[in-house]
This record gives sequence, C-alpha cells and structure tokens, in this order.
Amino acid sequence: MDIRIGSLSRDASEATGAALVIDVFRAFTTAAIAFHRGAQRITLVAEVEEALEIRRSNPAIADILMGEVDGQRPDGFDHGNSPFEASSVDFAGKSVVQSTRAGTVGTAAAGAAGCDPIYVTSFVVAGATVQALLAEDPQPELVTILAMGDQGFNRSDEDEHCALYLRNRLEGRNPDPEALRKLIMAGGATQKFFDDAQPQFHPRDVALALEVDRYP
Repeated sequence: MDIRIGSLSRDASEATGAALVIDVFRAFTTAAIAFHRGAQRITLVAEVEEALEIRRSNPAIADILMGEVDGQRPDGFDHGNSPFEASSVDFAGKSVVQSTRAGTVGTAAAGAAGCDPIYVTSFVVAGATVQALLAEDPQPELVTILAMGDQGFNRSDEDEHCALYLRNRLEGRNPDPEALRKLIMAGGATQKFFDDAQPQFHPRDVALALEVDRYP
C-alpha cells in the first residue's frame, strides 16, 4: 500500500486512490458524534447554498442542517459545527446535511478527483478508519491522506498530526495519543477555542476532538 499525505484544498483536488479526508477541529468530530447519537445518515455538501437547496427540494434527507462559515452557524441552519453542541443534540433517526469550510469541501474535491473509496475521519474515529480501510477487499494500492487544515487554505497542527497518526497506524505503529495531544494543545489553531471574544468556539470542542479512538 502506497500512502501519501497531502494538505488543504489544492491537494484534495489532485488526490488519487482511496482518500482519508481529515477535519479534526471540527467537522468530522461533530459528524462522528452525530452518528453516535443516532443520526441515520449525513449528506456532505461543500456550500451552504447546497444544504439549503436540499432542504427545499428534498426535505426527507434534511431533517437537520449542521455547519459553519467562519465558525458561525449559517442562517437557516439548525446547528453549528461544534462537537460540544452536537453532544447534547438528539439525532436519533434523523437525516443530516453538513456543510463546513474545510472537511466537506475537501471531501467534495476528492470525489471530483475520482478518489474511491473516501473516508472522512478525525482522531475520535482514527482506529475505526484504519480498520475499515484495511478490511477493503481488495485493499487500495494507493491511499491519499488529506489534512484539510483551517478553511482548507492554511495548515493546522491537529490535522497534520492526525494525518501522520493515520499513516503510522496503517503501517502498524501505535503513536502515543497523549504526546500528540500535548503537541496540538500548543498549536496556534487551538488558541481560538480559549478566546472569550470568539464564543462560537468552545474549549470542550478541543477536549472532545482530541479523544483518540473515542468511537472504535
């Protein structure tokens, strides 16, 4: 298995083989929590307007709209993109449409590039993602791991470290999750979650997102 690591929207649009699309803060931690709390399906879209159009044209698959633009819940959406917020929402039996500025955009780009299969992932489902990929029959010859970063345009410590963690796990190694957590907590992207001037970002988002293999 040839494993390659790419970053941001530019690499997602040129990805090949199977793709693992990473968004630790916050999209694919939020999605994992939604599934854990009973969501039936999640439809990923790159743009807010796509989500709103799905609700207008096919409301049966859009019980809940969830997402963010610049950290804020878009007008017309039911919930933002916060893992902490999602952890108290009843998603049982609901169909969700999710739109964010990094993870869902990267997934759409990888799909347009022809990647197959595509897994969306984060630390909370890292082990489960590795198990699922290794169980593919036949196993993919090429895997592109995509760290989507901040808004899909700026690298972020949490996604880059998650990419390395996934590669190590795929190659049979087991990095220390606590060491990773300490590195990420010191990173610049983490600081906004502790900034009182940005209440849309909650410290519990970080705590939840860094629970490695929370959902095995």
